[in-house]
Amino acid sequence: MDVRVLRYFIAIAQEQNISRAARLLHISQPALSRQIADLETNLGTQLFIRGKRQIQLTQDGYYLLERAHEIVDLVDKTTYNLQKQDVVSGTLDIGAGESIAIQGVMDTVHDIIRKYPEVHVNFNSGDYTVIESALDSGILEFGIIMGQHEFNNYNTLDLPMKNHWGILMRKDEQLTTKKYIQPSDLIGRPLLVSHQIKQHRDFKNWCQGLFDQFNFVGTYNLIFNASLLVKTGACMALTYDDLVDVSADSDLTFRPLSPELTDPNTLIWSKKRTLPDVDKLFLKTLKEKIGEQ
Repeated sequence: MDVRVLRYFIAIAQEQNISRAARLLHISQPALSRQIADLETNLGTQLFIRGKRQIQLTQDGYYLLERAHEIVDLVDKTTYNLQKQDVVSGTLDIGAGESIAIQGVMDTVHDIIRKYPEVHVNFNSGDYTVIESALDSGILEFGIIMGQHEFNNYNTLDLPMKNHWGILMRKDEQLTTKKYIQPSDLIGRPLLVSHQIKQHRDFKNWCQGLFDQFNFVGTYNLIFNASLLVKTGACMALTYDDLVDVSADSDLTFRPLSPELTDPNTLIWSKKRTLPDVDKLFLKTLKEKIGEQ
């Protein structure tokens, strides 16, 4: 596939109109239509459902759009890194889950972009599987992984802070009378959890044989959205501490688990690729900051 044609395809998908996309791309409408028709022929599938005034993506079209964005972004990033010879320019591409424990990484990024204004940063939120896939495809250079995993294909750097698990709940919930939440406190109570925690070996050990008596009502991948459901009183949420506002003005509060349950944080990057200079600078600066701590 020609990257230029992928850019055409993205423009049409965004505009939902070939005429508008042609004007945006500064090419004629017939030429643009022909390029997309050739793309559909080459792929052996229909990408658009064509209406009188608007066109829509097919299921295959949506799939290609997602991949086209990744391909074009990777081409742009590679071109930029090759053309920029200055060690203090470029883009830091970092993926991570939600955790206050990565504040040290953010402090490092702050130091770099304040000192080197030509450096930019792209943050991507996601779980281990999302970040691993993006690392392997070259979309990300670094990933911050929460919890115990095998990192055989990656270089690693242990980050100093840990994540502490606990229960997010409304302040009028009966369990707020407790300073800590024990496994027996959760029996039968509606509980919202992250996608990974139900397979979390340490969490199952923490449950002390009561896991099957827990009432898991659903899963989440972003705790902010989950907290909105918790506010309604429909459930409680198992999450890390310091991710949601539980100040005096909030309707929510947080109680840590007992026995304590924690997850480590690990920075990972591919063993197969040579890091651009800006990423080497990031690693050097982060290691120095960790050493100071």
